[in-house]
Amino acid sequence: MRTMMTRRQLLQSIGSGFGMMSFAGLEAASDPLAARQPHFPARAKHVIYLFLNGGPSQVDTFDPKPALTRFHGTSAPSGNLKTERKTGALLKSPFAFRRHGQSGLEFSEIFPKLGACADDLCVIRSMYTERPNHEPSLFMFNCGHVLPGHPSMGSWLTYGLGTFNRNLPGYVVLCPGVPVIGPQLWTSAYLPAIHQGTYLPNNESEPEKLIQHLRNRNLSAEEQRRQLDLLASLNRLHLEREGGDAQLEGRIQSMEVAYRMQSEAMDALDVSREPAAVRARYGDGDFARGCLIARRLVERGVRMVQVYYGNGQPWDNHDDIQIHRRLAATSDAPMAALLQDLKASGLLKETIVLIGGEFGRTPSVEVSGLVRVQNGRDHNNHGFSILMAGGGVKGGLAYGSTDEFGFKAVEKRTHPHDVHATILHLMGMDHTKLTYRHAGRDFRLTDVAGTVVRDIIA
Repeated sequence: MRTMMTRRQLLQSIGSGFGMMSFAGLEAASDPLAARQPHFPARAKHVIYLFLNGGPSQVDTFDPKPALTRFHGTSAPSGNLKTERKTGALLKSPFAFRRHGQSGLEFSEIFPKLGACADDLCVIRSMYTERPNHEPSLFMFNCGHVLPGHPSMGSWLTYGLGTFNRNLPGYVVLCPGVPVIGPQLWTSAYLPAIHQGTYLPNNESEPEKLIQHLRNRNLSAEEQRRQLDLLASLNRLHLEREGGDAQLEGRIQSMEVAYRMQSEAMDALDVSREPAAVRARYGDGDFARGCLIARRLVERGVRMVQVYYGNGQPWDNHDDIQIHRRLAATSDAPMAALLQDLKASGLLKETIVLIGGEFGRTPSVEVSGLVRVQNGRDHNNHGFSILMAGGGVKGGLAYGSTDEFGFKAVEKRTHPHDVHATILHLMGMDHTKLTYRHAGRDFRLTDVAGTVVRDIIA
């Protein structure tokens, strides 16, 4: 995809007639978030990414390993792979696994409600990535690179496809606090600034606290429109005189989005409008609220919504893997309710739901001097699991596998680049053609790699 024309170039191309055009008219003619046709017919239109930040353990959630029970307390026959910290003997999972649905997919007992959705879920059990550290792995899953400075997946999606509702952002990020790294995970980087994710702190339950100062209580909508048009015209005179300024252009577009959000954002974010029975199915807490808001946003045409489980890295259980039980207790119901609601409304057919963290955890116990209780697991980038559903993804499928202990992906190994390529394919985009020229080369979400995983497509 070619780099878009700057507004300065546009002004030069249409000449003196611009002085008679309204800002709203210009936006209609050159709206960077207007919905656009994909490269080919799409299976999906939206993405919801439920990010379990910190790194959930695959052998305690979605990848049962009976060998861990048999060899518990002994050394792995092939030795332990190198990870971030020192690990010791094999550690069996304290959780039982049960089969679910007609597919018979096995899920840990800590996810009974998600397990009930097994026939709609694809479990990719053969994920791997380059580094056993949070930061590079977070960047890889969110931005397609291990280093900072690259656009996030949501930014690429709105750049390539736009969005359906111009009264709401095209890309929304919900987190009660911030994950490790923070805003760089939803940055637009060198893409136009309008494609950056809109961050909302979903630890707030009142819509006016989720987006503070959105409503102008002193001016009418018409007065705000005149004020915004005047400010836009002054900014554009500055652009004509000084030349292109991506940050200024991004601010102009952001102010326009904020103005339009007044008409729909408060309603979309107000989960109290949901029936009490629906709210009860999602449960209480920040993540439950985030999942429900994600559904409401997608129903209103938002292209991508990402929901982080919590502040920092809550799934990073080096000390005690039993903490996973408490975390699952507040994530199982909302994830299942979201899938069930999307399916009931028909939206699951056109919405990809992606569930997972930045890596997995070792099947061996961590024995570094940094832990107080030796009942946890270190980071594991060699093999782990993620879940996908909807939008053309084949349900009731376990794709790929790790070795008998769950340490390393061995069959149908799948990299985050492959996941990104597959998501873009389902959205109707050829990942090799969704590019942006920057610093003398074409960049893309999948860098110079990535293969569509066709076996998981229905």
